Amino acid sequence: MLRLHCSVEKQNSSPVNATSGGAKDHPLNYHQMPGNKNEEAAQRHGNEEEEEVKKEMGKKTWGDMAKGMKTFLWNPETRRFMGRTAHSWGLILLFYLVLYLFLAGMFAFCMYMMLMTLSPYTPKHRDRVAPPGVMIRPHISSSVNIVFKPADANSWQNYVDNLHAFLEDYDDKVQEQKNIKCNEGNYFIQDGEESGQRKACQFKRSTLNACSGIDDPSFGYSTGQPCILLKMNRIVGYKPGYGNPVTVSCNVHKGDAADIKTVAFYPSSTFDPMYFPYYGKHTHVNYTQPLVGIHFSDVAKDKEINVQCQLNGKGIINNFNSDRFLGRVVFMLKITT
Repeated sequence: MLRLHCSVEKQNSSPVNATSGGAKDHPLNYHQMPGNKNEEAAQRHGNEEEEEVKKEMGKKTWGDMAKGMKTFLWNPETRRFMGRTAHSWGLILLFYLVLYLFLAGMFAFCMYMMLMTLSPYTPKHRDRVAPPGVMIRPHISSSVNIVFKPADANSWQNYVDNLHAFLEDYDDKVQEQKNIKCNEGNYFIQDGEESGQRKACQFKRSTLNACSGIDDPSFGYSTGQPCILLKMNRIVGYKPGYGNPVTVSCNVHKGDAADIKTVAFYPSSTFDPMYFPYYGKHTHVNYTQPLVGIHFSDVAKDKEINVQCQLNGKGIINNFNSDRFLGRVVFMLKITT
């Protein structure tokens, strides 16, 4: 009886050891847990479904895919276009309509506020415009180079036509009708309201003499003695020279200085201050820029001559190599025989 009792106690104590301290002697396998078995079964089932879908897609023909695309674009059963109902598309379009109307309105408001700070008559920022740039006429096909043969009228006719067209506003009769005579040697200061109309000084074409095209309609091109017209770019409120005269000079830029023997300037080599300052196109309507006619009466023939005509005076910059039109202009002159 004693042996039987001990055997029963051992049998009753064995489960306790398995659950409390005996787990180390009898560990459960992770895959034997009920929850894990269900997860593995679900994962295997999902993999099998993916493989079946891939097999079905591999078996689809071009016709099936086209049919699927057609159904996606318009499903007559659900009445959906590209997966959305008309109500859904309407809400999307309404949202973007409101969004872009708001952005357009905000942009227009910002532009309006900015324009309210600007004057249509005077630029707000003018610290980067002075000193002025220089340009010449004739100016053909965006080029300032002049190449021609005096005996061949076709080689220089375009230059002559360009000069005549440019000087139309400088005709004596036009200047007498639109502009007034001014006192030479002084700036023509016109005070008053910013929007008030300003008067302009006369610059008659006849003052250019040999470069006017009146006595010689070919401007000297037919005789190998060409004329060019030099002008400064317009800058509102700018007074060239700051009280001192601004002159023009021309010489060989790179090469033999003897290639240019004689140069004449009309009406003179100086820009008269009476044509300044300029008040803008809205108030200075009839303004005509002063010109300096440059007559190359004796230059070397059959030779490419790099000519530099520049402004000289206080505040003028004419040695800025990266800008060939700032205070000067460099062009090539070639007269062939």
